Amino acid sequence: EVQLQASGGGLVQAGGSLRLSCAASGFTFDDYAIGWFRQVPGKPREGVSSITSGSGSSTHYADSVKDRFTISSDNAKNTVYLQMNSLKPEDTAVYSCALADSTLATMFSNPTMFFNPDEYDYWGKGTQVTVSS
Repeated sequence: EVQLQASGGGLVQAGGSLRLSCAASGFTFDDYAIGWFRQVPGKPREGVSSITSGSGSSTHYADSVKDRFTISSDNAKNTVYLQMNSLKPEDTAVYSCALADSTLATMFSNPTMFFNPDEYDYWGKGTQVTVSS
């Protein structure tokens, strides 16, 4: 059973930093993508960033977080990190990680799909990030 566990959220002042972790287990896929999404009440889930597996790993960022957030992975630990710097109050949300394997080919043909939650097969519970002004 594929399991994803997000952690690292918390309360931080504007301009501060947090590092989220997504620990993945229970899968044997060689090719997959792990994405970070965020959601605030009353709004649709928003794709933040994603990373693909393998030596030719690629990363993708939403415009709203580009140059502030960095996604990375530790393959030995099956963990993906989201380093969030220069946080803004509008970054406040529940952050979740998700894994895609069956739709990976579609994603590569249309990279906007990396930000589409419908393309992901497995989801973990989220972690709250609150940025105070």
